[in-house]
Amino acid sequence: MQLHQVKYFLALYEERNFTRAARRCGVSQPSLTNAIKELEGELGGNLFRRKPEVSVTELGKVILPHFLAIARESENAVHAARLLLDGAI
Repeated sequence: MQLHQVKYFLALYEERNFTRAARRCGVSQPSLTNAIKELEGELGGNLFRRKPEVSVTELGKVILPHFLAIARESENAVHAARLLLDGAI
């Protein structure tokens, strides 16, 4: 699992649309789709239903709080590094 996959999952969860999620993440739609498929392969199941519209599966619902925590801690790490490098701590 890679951090960009977590971010792609969260964008897709919020957007419920692969094209909009990809645009939001600054990647092509095929790149986002492939990253989500790889993540699903690693986790052993689908995170999203694709038809008739994009919706989160039970596995996606279970994973969501963990991915939110990962994203939050990633942002905290960047913030802490900036504080240190700016001499604030």
